Amino acid sequence: MNPALWISKTGLDAQTKEIAVISNNLANASTVGFKKSRAVFEDLLYQTINQPGGKSAQDTELPSGLMLGAGTKVVATQKIHTQGDMLNTDNALDLMIQGEGFFEILMPDGSSGYTRNGQFTMDDEGNIVTPGAGYLMQPQITIPDDSLSITVSQDGEVSVTLQGEPEPTVVGQINTVNFINPTGLEPIGQNLFVETAVSGDPQQGVPGLEGFGMIVQGALETSNVNTTEELVNLIESQRVYEMNSKVISAVDEMLSYINQQL
Repeated sequence: MNPALWISKTGLDAQTKEIAVISNNLANASTVGFKKSRAVFEDLLYQTINQPGGKSAQDTELPSGLMLGAGTKVVATQKIHTQGDMLNTDNALDLMIQGEGFFEILMPDGSSGYTRNGQFTMDDEGNIVTPGAGYLMQPQITIPDDSLSITVSQDGEVSVTLQGEPEPTVVGQINTVNFINPTGLEPIGQNLFVETAVSGDPQQGVPGLEGFGMIVQGALETSNVNTTEELVNLIESQRVYEMNSKVISAVDEMLSYINQQL
């Protein structure tokens, strides 16, 4: 069997995965706090026919070898944690991290999840929660029923103005969490990431201090997906897919010719 068939087959498989990554990026172009992904390719093992540096005679060596590649594969998808654009909303519970860091969320099993999506809301008890599943923000912050306004400072201090009280009352402190290797975080959907062995331990700190990003109230971080870039990548992947398909067609014609002539 002609090895080009199997090599091109690996190319088709790899480009199919690449297009899936691109389509997921484009589908989340409007998802608040979404971080785009990219596929990482790797060439497969080589069949070594002549080893570079091998002896061609008693006193001479081969300057180059003869090695045939076996194709390619997608070995990883990397999250790109670049800053998204700012979207002003003037909603008191819309929060954005300007810089590095994540909001910490309490998961149903008691573990922690991490997100860049600051579209928070309140539950029936006044707790600040995520808008979709209603997971509690950590540390837990409860807004009193008689609050007239909510203010979140750049360093995460949450204060409210109560009826009949001339001075604001501090009700909590929002801390952000950072990781040595945020690319190593595992995305689990719902705009959430979880810690892994390669992400490093979560490092909690005060927003705006010691390298942590500051909090901007009344704003959201948009997706960092560049739709133009993704469409260009889509066109490139489509053309590579077509070229691998043409190789398979060419090998098929070669084998058909041999079958007809012999």
